[in-house]
Order: sequence, then structure tokens, then C-alpha cells
Amino acid sequence: MAAAGDGGPSVGTGEGGRGDGCRKVYLFDRREKESELGDRVVQVGERSDYAAFRASVCQTLGISPEEKFVITTTSRKEITCDNFEETVKDGVTLYLLQSVGQLLLTATKERIEFLPHYDTLVKSGMYEYYASEGQNPLPFALAELIDNSLSATSRNTGIRRIQIKLHFDETQGKPAVAVIDNGRGMTSKQLNNWAVYRLSKFTRQGDFESDHSGYVRPVPVPRSLNSDISYFGVGGKQAVFFVGQSARMISKPADSQDVHELVLSKEDFEKKEKNKESIYSGYIRNRKPSDSVHITNDDERFLHCLISEEKEKDSFTAVVITGVQSEHIQYLKNYFHLWTRQLAHIYHYYIHGPKGNEKHTSKEAGPFNNIDIEISMLEKGKAPKIVNLREIQDDMQTLYINTATDSFEFKAHVEGDGVVEGIIRYHPFLYDRETYPDDPCFPSKLKDEDDDDDCFILEKAARGKRPIFECFWNGRLIPYTSVEEFDWCTPPKKRGLAPIECYNRISGALFTNDRFQVSTNKLTFMDLELKLKDKNTLFTRILNGQEQRMKIDREFALWLKDCHEKYDKQIKFTLFKGIITRSDLPSKKQGPWATYSAIEWDGKIYKAGQLVKTVKTLPLYYGSIEKFFLYGDHDGEVYATGGEVQIAMEPRALYDETRIVPIAKLDRTVAEKAVKKYVEDEMARLPDRLSVTWPEGDELLPNEIRPAGTPIGALRIEILNKKGEAMQKLPGTSHGGSKKLLVELKVILHSSSGNKEIISHISQHGGKWPYWFKKMENIQKLGNYTLKLQVVLNESNADTYAGRPLPSKAIKFSVKEGKPEKFSFGLLDLPFRVGVPFNIPLEFQDEFGHTSQLINDIQPVLEASGLSLQYEEITKGPNCVIRGVTAKGPVNSCQGKNFNLKVILPGFKQDSQILKIRLLPGPPYRLKVKPDSEILVIENGTAFPFQVEVLDESDNITAQPKLIVHCKFLGAPNLPLYTVDCSSSGTSILSGSAIQVQNIKKDQTLKAKIEIPSCKDVAPVEKTIKLLPSSHVARLQIFSVEGQKAIQIKHQDEVNWIAGDVMHNLIFQMYDEGEREIHVTSALAEKIKVNWTPEINKEHLLQGLLPDVQVPTSVKDMRYCQVSFQDDHVSLESAFTVRPLPDEPKHLKCELKGGKTVQMGQELQGEIVIIVTDQYGNQIQAFSPSSLSALGIAGIGLDSSQLKTTFQENTQSISVRGIKFIPGPPGNKDLCFTWREFSDFIRVQLISGPPAKLLLIDWPELKESIPVINGRELQNPLIVQLCDQWDNPAPVPQVKINVIKANNLKLTPSNQQHKTDERGRANLGVFSVYAPRGEHTMQVKAIYNKNTIEGPIIKLMILPDPEKPIRLNVKYDKDTSFLAGGTFTDFMITVISEDDCIIKNINPARISMKMWKHSNNGNRPPANAEVFSCNKIKDNDKEDGCFYFRDKAVPNKVGLYCIQFGFMMDKAHILNSEQIIVDVQPNQPVKLVPKIQPATPAVSNVHSVANRTLVKDLHLIITDDFNNQTGIDLVGTVIATIKGSNEEDTDTPLFIGKVRTLEFPFVNGSAEITSLVLAENSPGKDSTEYFIIFEPQLPALSRTLESYILPFMFSDDVKKQQQMLAFAKQKDELSQSIEMYRSVFETSKQLIDEMKCQVEVAKLKEAQLRNELITNSIDIPTTQQVPHIEALLKKKLLEQEELKKRPRRSCTLPNYTKSCGNVLGKIAHLAQIEDDRAAMVISWHLASDMDCVVTLTTDAARRIYDETQGRQQVLPLDSIYKKNLPDWKRPLPHYRNGRLYFKPIGDPVFARELLTFPDNVEHCETVFGMLLGDTIILDNLDAANHYRKEVVKITHCPTLLTRDGDRIRSNGKFGGLQNKAPPMDKLRGMVFGAPVPRQCLVLGEQIDLLQQYRNALDKLNSLTKDLNNELEYLQSPEMKKKKQELDEREKTLKLVEQQLGMTPTRKCNDSLCHPTKVEMTDCPIPPKRMRREVTRQNR
Repeated sequence: MAAAGDGGPSVGTGEGGRGDGCRKVYLFDRREKESELGDRVVQVGERSDYAAFRASVCQTLGISPEEKFVITTTSRKEITCDNFEETVKDGVTLYLLQSVGQLLLTATKERIEFLPHYDTLVKSGMYEYYASEGQNPLPFALAELIDNSLSATSRNTGIRRIQIKLHFDETQGKPAVAVIDNGRGMTSKQLNNWAVYRLSKFTRQGDFESDHSGYVRPVPVPRSLNSDISYFGVGGKQAVFFVGQSARMISKPADSQDVHELVLSKEDFEKKEKNKESIYSGYIRNRKPSDSVHITNDDERFLHCLISEEKEKDSFTAVVITGVQSEHIQYLKNYFHLWTRQLAHIYHYYIHGPKGNEKHTSKEAGPFNNIDIEISMLEKGKAPKIVNLREIQDDMQTLYINTATDSFEFKAHVEGDGVVEGIIRYHPFLYDRETYPDDPCFPSKLKDEDDDDDCFILEKAARGKRPIFECFWNGRLIPYTSVEEFDWCTPPKKRGLAPIECYNRISGALFTNDRFQVSTNKLTFMDLELKLKDKNTLFTRILNGQEQRMKIDREFALWLKDCHEKYDKQIKFTLFKGIITRSDLPSKKQGPWATYSAIEWDGKIYKAGQLVKTVKTLPLYYGSIEKFFLYGDHDGEVYATGGEVQIAMEPRALYDETRIVPIAKLDRTVAEKAVKKYVEDEMARLPDRLSVTWPEGDELLPNEIRPAGTPIGALRIEILNKKGEAMQKLPGTSHGGSKKLLVELKVILHSSSGNKEIISHISQHGGKWPYWFKKMENIQKLGNYTLKLQVVLNESNADTYAGRPLPSKAIKFSVKEGKPEKFSFGLLDLPFRVGVPFNIPLEFQDEFGHTSQLINDIQPVLEASGLSLQYEEITKGPNCVIRGVTAKGPVNSCQGKNFNLKVILPGFKQDSQILKIRLLPGPPYRLKVKPDSEILVIENGTAFPFQVEVLDESDNITAQPKLIVHCKFLGAPNLPLYTVDCSSSGTSILSGSAIQVQNIKKDQTLKAKIEIPSCKDVAPVEKTIKLLPSSHVARLQIFSVEGQKAIQIKHQDEVNWIAGDVMHNLIFQMYDEGEREIHVTSALAEKIKVNWTPEINKEHLLQGLLPDVQVPTSVKDMRYCQVSFQDDHVSLESAFTVRPLPDEPKHLKCELKGGKTVQMGQELQGEIVIIVTDQYGNQIQAFSPSSLSALGIAGIGLDSSQLKTTFQENTQSISVRGIKFIPGPPGNKDLCFTWREFSDFIRVQLISGPPAKLLLIDWPELKESIPVINGRELQNPLIVQLCDQWDNPAPVPQVKINVIKANNLKLTPSNQQHKTDERGRANLGVFSVYAPRGEHTMQVKAIYNKNTIEGPIIKLMILPDPEKPIRLNVKYDKDTSFLAGGTFTDFMITVISEDDCIIKNINPARISMKMWKHSNNGNRPPANAEVFSCNKIKDNDKEDGCFYFRDKAVPNKVGLYCIQFGFMMDKAHILNSEQIIVDVQPNQPVKLVPKIQPATPAVSNVHSVANRTLVKDLHLIITDDFNNQTGIDLVGTVIATIKGSNEEDTDTPLFIGKVRTLEFPFVNGSAEITSLVLAENSPGKDSTEYFIIFEPQLPALSRTLESYILPFMFSDDVKKQQQMLAFAKQKDELSQSIEMYRSVFETSKQLIDEMKCQVEVAKLKEAQLRNELITNSIDIPTTQQVPHIEALLKKKLLEQEELKKRPRRSCTLPNYTKSCGNVLGKIAHLAQIEDDRAAMVISWHLASDMDCVVTLTTDAARRIYDETQGRQQVLPLDSIYKKNLPDWKRPLPHYRNGRLYFKPIGDPVFARELLTFPDNVEHCETVFGMLLGDTIILDNLDAANHYRKEVVKITHCPTLLTRDGDRIRSNGKFGGLQNKAPPMDKLRGMVFGAPVPRQCLVLGEQIDLLQQYRNALDKLNSLTKDLNNELEYLQSPEMKKKKQELDEREKTLKLVEQQLGMTPTRKCNDSLCHPTKVEMTDCPIPPKRMRREVTRQNR
């Protein structure tokens, strides 16, 4: 497109569209005021130059090409031919002006983007402000904005003005915070960069334009006050959005005419997100100064005033924050002084300079007096609050500086360029207080200082628990980081030069440069304390501005001692008495305490026995001194800051107590006479006796006996002294601490178990009325009492004072019980039965529940509903009982009935009680028998039941144990006895066996007697029985009727009959016992059975007819016929046998004897026998020899040439042989045999001939090659079939089958011999094929009867496997160089498959990188090769499948190294890349060192040159940080200078020629010094150590190298020189030996520390896995763990295998062979469904798609389409419109706005939610989301119709499926075959398979956990064993001996150094001579990192 709205041609595009590589430029025409306001869009072609661009601009805006104008950036940089390409970028905004300096006549909008920089992820951490130590983080957010202003004003030559304006005046708009500075301002590009989050000053390069571009560290300045504190590109954005919700950035650079304005707001971000616009984009408004026409919102009215001030400013930046949080507004208003004080603390040294805010220094002009930070707050109706941070005098640093009396300055150098300046200040103790200032953030006094209970002076350390050092970074406070202390300034364990408390009087500050990392919000240091406490950190003291290398701990101790002696004003303790332990204090503070008898304090002496008075105690104490206490193990006189004094209170007769108070609370102004007078006045009055009266009556008399509950009247009491005066407190009111007197009343009950207080009251004096106790009415317990009145003290309740008892009075009395008022029941004897007497015991109580007795006569009344009750009498006395109570009445059942028995005693206060009883029936009284008649009639052979009931005297059915009822029958022998048990219910049916009397012909009379044998009192019941003869069947007979004659067929008779005929007219008859014929009734007919037919005609049976008998058709079969009758009384039968006889000739029958099969071309083995039979197949003798001629034989394909027929006389049959057929299709052959009118057929099977060929079964067309992926299985199993010469299958088993193939074709299972089965087939199985890419052949052969049968040739086309890795591809920058100690370039690793594609979805943990030193002995990676893992993937990394190794450390030592990458294919195989040989080069030159360390020289200034020679043949080289030689190409000089240990020492030795310096050439990377000699008679101090400093001067290097320092000993005579030379040699040998020993011990320590870390990591891993096992319900014992785990693993594996073998639903549709990684497979194989019904209906619903192949790309789909000639349907994923895909998290449509719209039935669920995807979950969700959409599945059709009917009321209803197989389409249509799923078996295997059972997955997880735990346990045991072995070795005699030798050598070295007069252990020299080893600390270090570091150090 062209410019907006024009339609003119665009630059660099064709056809008017935006071409590839085009750039879009936004152009504002601001040449005239009338120019259009909007921007125009110009397209710039990829190859366009400035001339074409200018022409396009002229064409777009309609400008003449000759007209003069300039095109500039918004930063007013003119576009020219030279800078066109680098300036005109895509999306840039440009101006069209008359000149570069022209004012903007109207404002413009510049499009910007501020996408977060990638460092947001890389350096993400703590980016938010948080509260710490009770501090509000808001001031620290404001400090971030001040940081930006300080950086912006750092180049100002004049005043650096920073203003914070708080606009809280509602008349000017809503609350706002503005931070304004007069710094250098920002261009629009810099303002754009400011908006990019995480764009720090170091990353603003390349495309970024910044005021920090080409960042250069500032030069070092004192306290690092370099203003370089706007750092990370994070704080400003975090701060403004922490304070408010919108930020307006207004800025004007110094050399610009324009003001740039940018607004960022939360509201704008949310609006863009809602409208789906680009969030990180916006506009910069470019306008002229003081132009505020765009401010139209009343909420921002204050901006007009702020913008109007822009005219006066050359450059500025303003940050205006609106939408300020309400809680922030309240904090800023209410705590104005607090947060401004915090800001003054943060920027203290920027405001006041490096020395801080010292009171006594002049405020002359300096580099830091030009920083002006002013804060103003404007509120409605109030005067503005304005404060300058310079004017604040109570910030903590000011307090620290002005309360300190001396300071100790030092400097710390850490590894690298890290420098920390430090200062420690001393705050002395003055007389009675510490001068250390209090910090409101760390209050040291939690309670009032006058609290008498908190007087333990030693715990009130001056500093308290605060750390010593506050930490400043580049001069700015880092508020949340502090350093507790260093080793050299921590209090010593033993007493040092200064007292311990002096260490608590120091404060300090640390000032770091920018080499220490801080968090992005500048709240905390990341690594400060760790680096400072590293052993390589070097501390030096600063004296007079110069560094002094000396022992820092010694210097600090001496300085602290001087401060203590000069400045502390303390107390002197004298007259030492001894050391005691104070048990009155907590256990930690009880001792030791030194006691003294006197102190000297502030010029006064206080001794024991002296009268004193306290101050600041409540009350004030008067007393005499007993002793003084001082904490600690002291001996003799000592000075201390304070202690405690023990005072005996005076007068002792009155108080008799002591007090211990701090010495500081003694009144030093009181006179001793005043104390004595007070003591005398206190002895005036003391209490003497009590006066007791009873004003309201009820007086208690001594020894009185009172009934319970009698009240005791109110008591009035007065305390009288000896003069009879009433008093209410002890004397002593003059000191305000007199104690009140109370009266305590106690009532004490005396009992056998002891005395017990039942009443206790304390009464105070009422002022106007005396002591008073109210009436007591609760004395109710029986016993002896004492009422005691006692005077006690108010505070302690003590009844004695000063050893004297206080007044008291006691009255004794007794309490007895009252008269009875209520009663209760005692224990009753259960159970209660009808008519059985029982007793009711009674218990009586008075009104208080005390036991009482019945004295008077009384008549109780008993009542119970439904019962009649009587009793005999009631007894009186202690045991009152109502005797002989009887109850009668109905109770309904044997379980009884509940009754409420009410007992009434007339005259009692509580006169009635209810007794709940359960009344059971009484004992048996009589028997009741039913039926009631006396004579009972029964038939012989039957039983008679009697209903019996056992009743009590109230006719209740009763029961009791052993209640058995008998019935005896009399009148005939062998009669039964009936019994029944009524013990449980009292009633039952009495019956038994039938009454049977033999041979009864007439009626007979019997007697029945019913009785209870166990109850003789119950009368028996007798009944008469009349027994009748039986009328049941007794005999059965069968007859055969022929005409009018009936012939009886007796039992077991045999009857002959014609075969196949029917026996008719069979009848039967039945008789009873009396030989009476019985008429057959329907009931009797039902009981008659015959065995020859299952169905009997009931009507015939009623007429006495039996069913007809069918005679067998074979003469060999005989029929057994039986008739039976059976009922409950008798079982009768009658049987006979029917023998069949042959019938007339009817059929010709042929029988084949021998095999039925005949092989093609062979005769039938065996013969065919022919006979004649009747119609039922019974043979008839009808053949003769002449019958052969009449026999005819015929059949299709029959070869009659070999037929032979023979007559068999013995069997009367014809035999036929020689049956043969003409070759043809195998199968059944029918032969027809005829004789006379009879014929018959016989069928034989014609089978194939002998094997002659091999054919393949179910195999593809052999003409084409079969495609197969290398290493994969063939699509079909290889099945071969033996065939004869006519291609008929030959079913010959056990024929050997072999596969013939080339050697380069490998088949698995391996080529084994197979044999054919019974069908002549051999299934060779499914082969996996391994072969080179291309076409291969194989052939199947068979061996039959030693002959070879060849099969067809199979062609295979081998395709590469897209999932098989064959090599690793490594990409990296091969042109880069690798410097020692640096980092490698990025390595990108991809795993390449056989088809040369990248394999994706690989676990990054399987990719590793190894590195080792290159050697000539082969390049296999050694066991100790360093292993690295790959880094996490970044957003801008390439596609999946690429793995990156970033920032890996280059070895410290130069040389050749091998790098190899590996991919772990499985546990045993690793695929390695080609080895990469890298040459590690030396790093940057750092220091000058000798090739060989020379011995320490000892020289003199004598004449002999040999004695003056310092060094000979010294070769100096340059190395990097890692001692690698470098600088081979450098040329320069080395300057040698001699210096002394003291910088001020000018009398140093001179070189020969009387010169102080010598120069030596440095060429080819080294300087060779052949000889270095002192001058003869050179100056120098005798026996003094000097240093030769070799300083390299190399012009080609910009940096300064570290010099080499060689110490030497100087003397002025030869003899001493010889001694010093010997000592120096001995010293060098000892130093070398000591270093070797230390290296051994350090190595052992490193190894043990590493092993400990490994053991800890292994323990953590073991514990973690054990917890996971416990979570999975697997418990591992503490002993025998490994065997238990092995057994458990075996068990779990077996269970898993059994589950996997269980049959489950599977898809039988063949899947498509994945020839490349872009094929997912057929839809039927992509998903699985657990529920069978759901699987059936979903598979049917997707039936047309199940065979579809899904591919990732259209190219892959097209390839499959071509391969299958269009027969295979395909679906490429890149052609799916994904915006229409359903949301898988969407709720069902019956949910509306998260609430249930209606309650559905049928368990609805989205069909897609029932699918599980084994692989490619994301792609499968896309496929099935498109296919299924929102299809829902329910239980049945009714539920689906109900669901649709409700859903369509609110929204569209998708397709519904039911688990019964129905479908309702989305249009509502259902029914018909097309909407009904067929059964599962009709789907022909096109169904989704079932997933592995869940239990199998659970077992898999448990097996994996167990295997991991077993490995972790093995590793832990191995590591623990190795650690123990190493620890044992460390304690071995050999190592102890080495330790002893090391100690001896160190002592010897110390002596040698003392004799040499040298400073021992020079760090600087030692560190140069001996490379520093890595220190292994006690803290756990990850083992991998530790090993890597140690390996790097050793390389």
C-alpha cells in the first residue's frame, strides 16, 4: 500500500502490495503549521536507497522534487545517503522539516514497541518490593526513581537538582507523585528503550540506542560515589507500578528542541488485551516545550502547571505517577518524617560527601555539595511541607557519625576487581549509659528502662542484636543486607586486650564498587558476605589515606583497646570478696558473679553497711548496702560499665527483706542523715488485735452445734494497734510504698483425710467503713468447723511481717444433718414376675442430700396402670423397706411389659417417686391344647398336630428353661412320642411322625396324654384318637387287550413284536390295602409315570389306558418298558421287555471299509460292502452269486478300468474294490450303486497329490517390491502352503521350510527351520527386517522326501527408520577461539535419524557433553572426563529437537582438549558424536612471574661481586589468571626497583651504578635477566628485608599488569650474609616442604567434603524416594532392605505381566506404516476408550474416518496419496482451521455462567473426554476436536431427548450419542438404521482399543519407584562405605605422622623467619609463588559442581 489514504505507488513493492523485505515508515509533515496532523505511511523497498526514498516521499506528499526540505528522525538526526540503511528501519517515525533545528509546530505521535527483553526470563528473580524488619518498602521504590535521577544528573557541572512532588490537593486533580530532575534527558529512542523491561545499560547495544551505549565503568572514587546506580532496566518500571497504576514520562534532551512524552498505564494494557491488540506497543508524543493542549482530563489538571515550567529548563526528565494506591497515600501523609529520614539515610554520602554529615567540619564547596534532593507535599488547605534531605539531622548515619569518638578504616580486596571500603566507629560508655544510638528498626529497649525486673545490665549490650555493618553499593544504601561481623572483629573466646562489652560499642559501614551483584530492586546483595568471608579476601588498614599491609586483627584489637582506655567512663569495683552463683536468676544467668564490698563511682566511694536511697524505682527503697555484684570470673579490682547492688531494707524489723537493683539506680545526691531519720519514723505503729461484731444477728458462738444450712451472720472487723487505734495499712507512707492490710476469712472443715478450706475471702478496708464480710448460708456439709480471721499483707498475703505474726482470731463449731425431706429407691432384686412377691428398699435425705432416717409412722401408696398391687408392711429405722409387694395383670408376651410403679409417701416435701419396672409372666400354672374337642379322627399313616400354650395364673403365656411338653399315644404297639420345647416362647405346635398301625382293616381307638414332665403342679390334658384304615394305592397291574380279551403282562415278561410297529391297547388297574379297586382321579393320574414316552395323555390315564409303545426299528435293540406309581405313602412299579423282529426288504446299503480319502492319481485304499435291508436297515439275506451281474456302479470322474466286485457268502454281501478318479479339483465325490429296484450312494474325499510347489498365503502382489522401514516388522506374517502339481493345497505335515536370503539382509527372529502343520502350512511369523537402504530379495524353500521345493521370490524395498538415531549433528562457531577460564561458544546438538531428519520429543537428560585432555594414547573418554548437561530451551531457540550447551566453562590450562556429545539410546548403548578437538589459548595477560622460582637471596654491600649478586639467569614471563604463559607477541621493558617494607623508608639499597631502577628488554614473551647486582657500599639497613619489584612496561597493553616481587635479605658484612643465606635456603626448603604437606591434607579434605556432600545428596534422594513409596502404600523395612525390594519387585513384575496378558479390546484395522516422522497413523489407532459401550458408539459414529491416515504436513499426506494411487484417505494437520476447534476445558451446555441451568439425567459427558491418547496428545486433541466437536454421550435415548429439549432453550445443542447405540443429530433428527449403531462384532474390528488397565499403570509407577529406590540405596551404601574408608585412612598412623611432621616444619619455619627478621606468612608473596587452591567449605556443595571445579583447577 502507499501512504495512508492516497493510493499512490509504494517504494520497493510490486502491484501495490507490500513485498518481502519491505520496510514501513511513518512520516509527519511539520514544515508548515497548516500541515496535516496525522502521519503518512511510506513503503521502502529492500534495495531502495536514499534517492528512491526521497522521490517516494515527494510523490506520497505531492511535493516537488526540487523543493528544499530535510527528513530527520525524532531525535533530529538528518537522513542522508550515508546513514540511510542503518537509520531507516521498519516502523521508524520520521519528520519532514524545513531545517533540523525547526520547532515542532504541532505535536506528533511516535509508534514504539517495548516488548520485554529476553533477560526478563534469563535473570528473573526477586523483582518485587517486600517488607523486611518491619519496614515499609515504599521509600525504597521512591529511591529507584532517585537512582535514575542521580545517574541522569551525573554529568551536570552545576547544581544537580532532584525534586519529589506529592500532589495531594484534590482541587488540582487526583493524587499524584512526580520525580523531576535537571539531568541530560532522553531522546525518543532512549525513552523507548526505557520502556523495555529488563533492558540494562549493558544490553543496550546494536539496535538499541541509549545514553549508556558503549558503557564504560566510571573511574574509582572514594566510597564509590560515582552515581552509577541506574543499572538493570527494571527498577523504574517496578517502582512506578508499585506506587501507582499509571506513569507519564516527560523528557527533553539538552540538544533537542522537542519534548518527548510517553504514558504507560495498567488501564491501557488491560484495554489492549481485551481488544486483542499488541500490549507492548504505543506512542511517544513529541511536542514543543510547555505545550499542554493534550491534557484534557480534570484528574490531571496539575500537569498544566508542571508542563508550563518546561520553558525555563534546558534539559530535564519528569516521572509523573498517577492512580496512587490509597494505602501509599496514607503512608506518605502520616509518616512524612519517617520516610524522608529513610531516604536521607539511603543517600547520606551522596548528600554529605565521603566523610558523611560531621558536625564539626566546615560545609565548604565540594563535588558532593551540588546534589540537591528536595521533597514537597501539597495538601488542600494546608501549608506545603518542604524538606531538603541535606537538612535532616537524625538519619542513622548522622547519628552514628556524631556519637562516635574514633574510627577504624580498612579496605578489602576480593577476587577480580571487587573492592570494599570499610569504616568502624566507636561509641563509648559514659558513666551510666551507652552512647550507641538507637535505631527505630532495631529497638534495643523493649521495656521501660526503669523496670525493676529488667535490671540485668550485662544483657543490655550497646548494639544489641544488630549487625555491625550497613552495606552501601556505589555509595547507595542496600537496606535489606547487613554484615554481622568479620572474624577479626568478632569478640574473642578468651579475654583479649579490650573487654568483651567493647565489641558491642562499634558500628560500621561497607562501601562496595559495582563488582558485587545486587538484586534488581537494590534491596539485597546477592554475594557480598560470601565473597568477603572467602579465605582469599585480603584486608588492609587505611591510615592517613594510605593502605597498610599488616595483621588486621591485631591492629583492630589495639585500636579497640585504645578507644576503651581513652573514651569509656566506668565504675571501679574494689575489696573483692569471692565468686558466687545466684539462684534467684534464670539458669543461664546464675553465674559466675564476682562480689565486692565497695565501689568508686564518679569520684565517690560506696561501701558495705552504708545507708543509701534509690531513684527510678517504684517504690523508692531505703536501706543499707550489703554487697556489690559484677558478672564474670573476676579476681581483684576491675573496671566495668555497671553492676548490681544488694540493699537490706530499713528498718529491718519492719521489712526484713533485701532488694537487688542496678548500681545506676543509687541516689548519689541524698544525705545519710535523711535516710536515718526515715528509719526512725517507720517504727511508730504496728497492728495488735482484731475487733469482731455481728451487726445483722445470726451470731456464731464458740463450740456451737448447728443444723446443716443454718446461716452465719455478717461480720464487721477492725484492726487495732496497741493504742486501740484502728488502722488499715502498715506504717511507711513517707516513701510511698507502705503496704495495705487485709483481713482474710477462712472456714475450715476438719475431716479424717485432713483439713479443707471451704470458704476463703479477703476484705479490703472500705475507707469510710471498716472490714466487712457478708452473711454465709452455704455451710451444709456435716462435721467440725473452724472460722478463722487473719490479718495479711496486701501484696504477698503473708500473715507475718518482719518476723512477727499479724493479729488473728478463731471460732470452732459443728454441723449435723436435718430432718428427712425426700427419698429414693435402693437396690432391688430382679426380675419381677406376676404373682411373685418382691421388696422395695427406701433411702431418705434431708434438703441438702444428707442421709436421714424415718422416725414417724407412714402409710405408703403404690400405683401402676393395668396392675393390681398389694404389700405386706413398711419397716422404720436405718433400713426402710416396703415388704411383700405382689403385682398381677396382663403382660402380653413372654418378654414382659414395662410399668411405671409410683410410690407415694404422704407428708414429704418430695412425696412421690416413679420406679420403672419390667414385669415378666409368672411361673407355669396350666396347659391349653387346641383343638378343643375330646375325640379326634385321623387316618392310618398320618400325623396329627396339637397347638399347646403354657399359661401363668393371669393367663399370660409364660416361658422358663427346660419347659418341654410331651404327648404319649396309647392303644397299639410302636406308636410315636411327640415332644416340643416351649422354653423360649411358651407356645408351639406339638407334632411328630405319622401314626402307622399294620394290617388295619377297620376303625381303631387310641389315647393321647399331653403333659409337662418338669412341672408336676401343672395338670396333664388327655384326648381320644379314632384311627381309620388307609385309602391309598397298594397294588398295580398291566394288561394287553386283543379284541375282547385282556392278557395280563406280568412283571419282567418279554414280548416279541415287528420292528418299527406300535403296541396298542395297553391298560392298567390299581387297588388299595383292602383290595378295593381305586378309581383313577386326576391327582392319581399325575403320579403315574411310564419310561417309553415323556408325554402321557391324561384323559387316557383317567380311563385306565396306557400310551402306545413304539417298537425299535433295529433288531439289535430291545425296549424295556416300565409303569410306576409314587406318592407320599407308597412306590409301585410293573415292567416288561419288547424284542423287535425284521420286516420286508426295502433298501440297498453300501458301507465303506477303510479310509474315505483317495489321493489324486491313486486307488481307494479299502473296499465297499453292499447289503439289502428292510425299511429300518435290518439286513435281509437276499444276495446270491448271480446277483453280481445286476449290480451297477457310476460316479463323476470315476475311472472304471480297475473296478472289481466279489460275492461274500458268509456275510451275504457284495465287495467292490479298485475305485479311482481322473485328476481334477479335490473335494467330495459321490458313487451310485444300483441293484434291481434298489440304489444307494456313498461319498469319498478326493485329496490333492504329493507336494510339488510352494505358494504364499495372504501376501501382497509379488511383482512389486514391499516397502518396509529398516528395523520394523513386515506388515503381514509370512505363511507358506505346500501344493501338488495341480496347485491344490497339499496337507502334508512336518515338511521343513527354510528362508534363503543375502547376508546383508537380517531377519529377526533369526532364520530358524520351520515345519508345516496338518494343513501343509508353515507360519514363519512376522519378521523384523534389518538391511541397507534399497531393494532386497528372499526366497522360501521346502525339503520333501529329500527333494527341494522352491517357493516364489519376495522383493523388499528397505526404507530408512525416522525414529532410529544413527548420528549426532553438532553445530557451533568453528571460527571462535577458546580462552582459558572463559566460556565455550554455544553448541547446538540434533539427533539425526536414518532418513536424515531431526528426531524430536527427546528427553534432554539423555543428551550429555564430555570433555577431557587430549592425549596420544587414544581418544576414548577417560573415567574422570568432565560431564555437562544441556541448558534449558529459550524462547528464541529453534524448533523442537535442538539441544543447546551454553556458557560451559573452558578449562583453566591451555592445550588440546577433546569434546564429545552423547545420546543415551538405552541403559546399555550410547550414540556418540565425532570428537571435536579444541585448542585452549591463554587468556588476557595478568601478571609477571618467573619461569623458575628463585631462592630468597641474601646479599651484602661488600666489594665481592658474588656477595652482591641478587639474581642470576632469571627468566620472567607473562601469565594469565591461571598461570598460562601468554603475551608471546608483546614487546616492551621490565623495570626493576628496590623498595623496603615501609613506604617512608628512603634508605634503600641501590643497583650497581648507584641507580634505583634498571630496565630489561621484554621480547618474545619473556625477559631474561642474566645478572642483577647491588652497588658496592650500597645504602640499606643491616639485617633488613627488602623487595625487588619487577614492573612490566608494555605499550601494546592498555591494562596494567601485576608486578613480580622478589624479597631478599640485606646485611653490611659477609659473615652475617652467609648466615642469612643459609637461613634463607633453609626457609625456602621448609616452605616448599610445608606446601607439599598442605597440598596432601587439602586434597584429602576436599575429597572428604565432596564425599560427604555426595552422601548427603544420596540420603536426601533415598529419603525422598522412601516417602514416595510410603505415599504409594509401599513400606520398606529398616533391615534386610535389598532382599525385600528384590522380592517385592519380582512380585510386582509378575502382577504387571498378568495384567498385560489379560485379553482386552483392540483395533484389528491394520495401521499405516510410518515411513517418516510426519505420519501419526490411522485415526482408529490414535485414541483408546475404556468403557465398552462408549467405544462401540463412538467408533460407529466415526466409522467413515477410522481408516483415515493423519499426517503433520500436507506434503506427507500427498506422498501417501500418491503411494496408494488415491485409495487411502488422508488428513494433514496443517490444513485444519484451528480457531473453530472446541475448547477442551469448556463446560457442558447445561452449565450457564458456572451455574447449573437444569439437572440432567443419563450422566452426560463430552465424547472427547472419554478418549485417552497414548502418544502425540496435542495433535490428537486437534484431530478429535475437529471430528467430534462438542458431541455429548449419555446413557439412553430418553436421557438424550430430555437433554436436548432443555439445552435448545438456551443454546445450540450438538450431536448426542447414547451408550445404547442411538444418535440424535445436531439438527434434532434421530431414528432409523442410519442413527442406530450395530453390535460390536458387526464393526469388523474398526473400534478404538481399550487402554492398559489402570492397575497396570499403578504397578508400573511402583516398579519404577522400587527400581529407583534400589539404585539409590546401592549408591548410598557404596558412598557411605567409601567415606568411612577415607575417614579411617585420615586417622591412620601414616597420616598422623605427616601431620606431626607438618607441625614441626611450621614451627621451624617460624623460628627461621624470626632469626631472619622477616614478617611471617606474607600473603602477597605467597600468593604469587603458590597458586591458590579452591577452598572446600563445610556447607554442602553440589557434588557435580565441586568435581567440575576441582577438575578445572587440576587441569
